[in-house]
Amino acid sequence: MQPATIKLFLVKGSPTGLRTAEISNWSGKAIAGPRSDLDDFLSRPELKSPGVYLLSGIDADSNEPEIYIGEAEDVSSRLKQHAKNENKDYWVHTSAFVSKDDNLTKAHIRYIEGKLIQQAYNSKRVVVMNSASSGSPLPEADRAEMDVFFDRVLQLLPVLGIHHLSAPVMTQSSQASQGKAKINDTADQIFFCKGKGLMAEGKRSEDGFTVFAGSQVVKVPNKACSAGVLKH
Repeated sequence: MQPATIKLFLVKGSPTGLRTAEISNWSGKAIAGPRSDLDDFLSRPELKSPGVYLLSGIDADSNEPEIYIGEAEDVSSRLKQHAKNENKDYWVHTSAFVSKDDNLTKAHIRYIEGKLIQQAYNSKRVVVMNSASSGSPLPEADRAEMDVFFDRVLQLLPVLGIHHLSAPVMTQSSQASQGKAKINDTADQIFFCKGKGLMAEGKRSEDGFTVFAGSQVVKVPNKACSAGVLKH
C-alpha cells in the first residue's frame, strides 16, 4: 500500500465512538461507529449519498467474527432497514464509505461491494454473511479509479477497527519447509514448533503472529503450568 496521511475525527471525543476518517488527496470519506451510536450515525448528511457499508460483530454461539457487506444509493435509509432486521443481532459496529464529491454511481458502489465481499471470503478470517458476491462491470477507466478507491478502503478499515479483511500469510519458503529458517531481517524470521510428532511454522505479523497453512496442532490442549502457578 502507498504511504498515506489519515485525518481521524472523533465526533464525540471517544476513540471507539462515532468517528470519521479521510486520506489526503482522496475523494472518499469513512464514517464508523458502534451500534449504540446508530442514531447519530444515521443523522450524518454524508450517508444520504451512495456508498458501501460493513456491519460487523461476533456470533454469540461460535464466538467467530462475522461481517455483512452491502451497498446503497442512500446508505442511511438502507441501514435503517437493517436495524429492524432481527437476524442481524451480531451487528455491533458500522463502517460506511462514501464520496466527498458525489461522484459514485450505482455501478461504482456495486463494483466496490463485490471486491470487498471477495476480499472477505479470501481472507478466511471472518464469517461472511453475504450469500454471494455481487459486483458490476465497469469501463476500463472507471474500473481503474474504483480500484484505487477500494485500496483506500482497505487501508482505512484496520484504522476503524476492522482487521478481518487482511489476508494472512499463507506461503512459506522452500528452505522453511526443510526445517531451515530463511532470514532476511527480523520481520522475515520463520519460527518452528516441533513435538509429539507434530510440526508447526509461523512468523510475526502486524496482527501479532501468523501460523502458516499446513501446520499441525494437538487435538487436546495440555496445561503449560500447574494450577498453583496460575494463582494470583
